[in-house]
Amino acid sequence: MAKKAKKEEVVEEVVAVATPPQPEPPKVKKPTWEVKDRVYILERGEEPLTYTIPSKHTRRHPLLWFDEKQQKQRELRYATNMTSPFVDEQKGEVTLGHITFRNGVLNVPKENIILQKLLSLYHPFVNKKYSEFIAAQEAEDELDVMEWEIEALNLARHMEIEMAEAIVRVEYGTKVNSLSSKELRRDLLKLAKRNPRLFLSLAADENVQLRNFSINAVEHGILRLSNDQRSIHWASNDRKIMTVPFDENPYSALAAWFKTDEGVEVYKSINKRLN
Repeated sequence: MAKKAKKEEVVEEVVAVATPPQPEPPKVKKPTWEVKDRVYILERGEEPLTYTIPSKHTRRHPLLWFDEKQQKQRELRYATNMTSPFVDEQKGEVTLGHITFRNGVLNVPKENIILQKLLSLYHPFVNKKYSEFIAAQEAEDELDVMEWEIEALNLARHMEIEMAEAIVRVEYGTKVNSLSSKELRRDLLKLAKRNPRLFLSLAADENVQLRNFSINAVEHGILRLSNDQRSIHWASNDRKIMTVPFDENPYSALAAWFKTDEGVEVYKSINKRLN
């Protein structure tokens, strides 16, 4: 009987083909400088007929910008025929330009990029003598002021008379003593409307009322402030109750002292006499 021939096993070789790396899509660089017309205005709403700021570096008016990458001061100069405000990047003969605000405003067209960059990025006067006008930011700032004003007026309207007197005294001093309650309330509301941030900070200051209490104690002859304003005494027997720290307002120092263990007892005693 014939033997069956062995069946040959066929092994297929699998060749791995490496997939070539896919190139990353090129990154689109965002422009670092928006090309547009820009407006610059003087700080504090000043509107002189003309106001000129330095346009080149001098000993009297230094015009320098510290470059953190190069770790050095770089001299600035507004040259109308150059593309950079840095002197070390300006080559050849330069034509100097003036930087003048008229009625508190300086309009710089989008074509004058060198002046825009000098004013917005490098000039030492930016946000000190002048600032770039940004409509959205201006609207946001106005909204903040309006919200502060509403909060301040609401707080002033319902404030207790003692606290109202303490806050108005900061603004008007001893004039408070001659005001009626209605006049006091009127001046409080006027302060809240005119300077809401100051009003809110005073209302949140726990020492304001104590400072007013201190002044009342002296004005009513319960306490006496020494002639050199370095110590505070009982008016009845001239016994010293505290020494005012050097270079500190005596009433502010007394207000802070009233919060100490010894001062609390004195405060209670004075409060009984005032009431």
